[in-house]
Amino acid sequence: MHKITPCLWFNGNAPEALEYYKRIFKDFKLITQTEYGPDQRQPEGTFLTAVIEVLGQRLMLLNGDMEVPFTWAVSFIIHCNDQTEIDYYWENLTADGGTPIECGWLKDKYGLNWQVTPNMLLDITAGPDKGKANRVFQAMLKMKKIDIATLEKAAKG
Repeated sequence: MHKITPCLWFNGNAPEALEYYKRIFKDFKLITQTEYGPDQRQPEGTFLTAVIEVLGQRLMLLNGDMEVPFTWAVSFIIHCNDQTEIDYYWENLTADGGTPIECGWLKDKYGLNWQVTPNMLLDITAGPDKGKANRVFQAMLKMKKIDIATLEKAAKG
């Protein structure tokens, strides 16, 4: 059992979000699903929660009954090995109403914040060569979707 599972509050559209993430994440697993019982906040049998697993991370989707928007205070980082992986997640998470932000950040159509980030960016910016790290960081600041080739060029100086 995971010790911590983030719970994501959806405003009556958690069943739709479940199908959305199922389509995007190829390793999607539905772990559990529950329904409202009698005398609860929604009609009996209405979708209450689902625990899913994507990219090895468990998330609970809660089908709430009031608007509680996601904020910038929480985002999920998708660690990508290459440009193909970045392009895949970027295109799918910004489709159907998602919003590109900057520096690899985006909001999906539900307002959930994601960072689609290449591992090489994290390796360089955490590395010992501060000049290289700064060049790469400055290049990243000019991007919405991360372009690995541009970052590699900046790394070389």
